[in-house]
Amino acid sequence: MQKNSTHETTMIPAERRNHILALLQDKEFISINDLTENLGVSHMTIRRDLQRMETEGLIKQVSGGAQILRRLLSEPSHSQKEMLCAAEKDAIGRYAAGMIPANCCIYLDAGTTSLALCAHIYERADLTIVSNDFEVINYLISHNCQSGLIHTGGQVQKQNRSGIGHLAAQTIASLSIDLGFLSASSWELRGITTPDPGKVPVKQAVVKSSRQRILICDSSKYAQTATYLAVPISDINTIITDDKLPEHGQRMLANMDLKLIMV
Repeated sequence: MQKNSTHETTMIPAERRNHILALLQDKEFISINDLTENLGVSHMTIRRDLQRMETEGLIKQVSGGAQILRRLLSEPSHSQKEMLCAAEKDAIGRYAAGMIPANCCIYLDAGTTSLALCAHIYERADLTIVSNDFEVINYLISHNCQSGLIHTGGQVQKQNRSGIGHLAAQTIASLSIDLGFLSASSWELRGITTPDPGKVPVKQAVVKSSRQRILICDSSKYAQTATYLAVPISDINTIITDDKLPEHGQRMLANMDLKLIMV
């Protein structure tokens, strides 16, 4: 394959990255070799472009090339999520539970990974547990949890069985939380994204009210994006995920100002 014209080889970086995006709209995967030939630039230049694009949440780097990020159009229902990655969620929940010191206030975000965490803390009586998830609170009540429980209230998201919106956020904003365990249906190098705008003020309130912000999420949700950026990666202190996180994602996160734990 011949290199393209001088016009393409002298593209400014922004034009080159737009061209890469256009190519990826038509292909599930494109290799670095194909990009260097198509654009008439070096491997190093393409790698820099791909790194920038991944950091901006546009693409996912994979071995030898890149893929466009998968876009989440709607939040999965609780029953849909309950069937996925059960072993990974249990391992994440077990590890996260071991991080919780005595006599503290924690927040558990809506999601089945938070529910998995509950299985490892319901016997404790020294905590104050805050959640917007009806299933989380119901689980703790039904297992006779002696810790204090606070539900945030708010607009009811029926499929997700949680409280969302500004009313839920106001409750969280009135609290002082030691550990905020955040969940996600989609996350990437920019942070936690969601297709549901009602979840944004809730997660943002958790960030502001919590001394430590911890993302608990299995790796199947990584390299997915959605319309609303709820929590930038810079607001997360720790990520607990499973050991199937792609190697490039591991390398990129290792260079960021956070702690990455894979279980």
